[in-house]
Amino acid sequence: MAEATKTTKKAAPRKKAAAAVKSEVVAAEANGGSEAKTRFNAALEEAKAGAAALKSEAGERAKAYRQQAADRSEDWITEAKQYGEQAKGKAGELATDGKGKLAEAISVLGKAVFDTAPTVDEKLGAKYGDYARTASRSLQETSAKLDAKSVEELGEDAREFVRKSPGLAVGIAAVGGFLLARLFRSNRD
Repeated sequence: MAEATKTTKKAAPRKKAAAAVKSEVVAAEANGGSEAKTRFNAALEEAKAGAAALKSEAGERAKAYRQQAADRSEDWITEAKQYGEQAKGKAGELATDGKGKLAEAISVLGKAVFDTAPTVDEKLGAKYGDYARTASRSLQETSAKLDAKSVEELGEDAREFVRKSPGLAVGIAAVGGFLLARLFRSNRD
């Protein structure tokens, strides 16, 4: 019996120790559960704060990119306007040069017709020579009028002509297009 009492005495502290460990485990689980919950909530709050910071940073970057794009588009618009102004100036110069060359060519043609008028008088008669002189004067006057007007005035005159006689303007354009097409086609052949 003494052995049984010894075993019981030894078992009792073990049962107490096991019960204490069990109660500690239950308490730790209870505390651990609330500690885990606390840690989870802290991690969740940290994740929310990180997401808010990323959202804020993304918004700032997007704003910066929009500003860069706006600045670049303004630069491109400015450059395009500058190129447009340069092209307009160059076109004006070319139109003025072309107008001068056309006036000169009409004047040369008028002078040539005037110079051939005496020959026309001899071969065809004075009546046809007078026609040549009248045509020559008309060409000289047209050349002078063309030379006196600016390119803008000539453009306005052309618009006015088209308004007054649209059918004639379309016909002239068609004939001119046909002649240019024939000219370029004959050059390729």
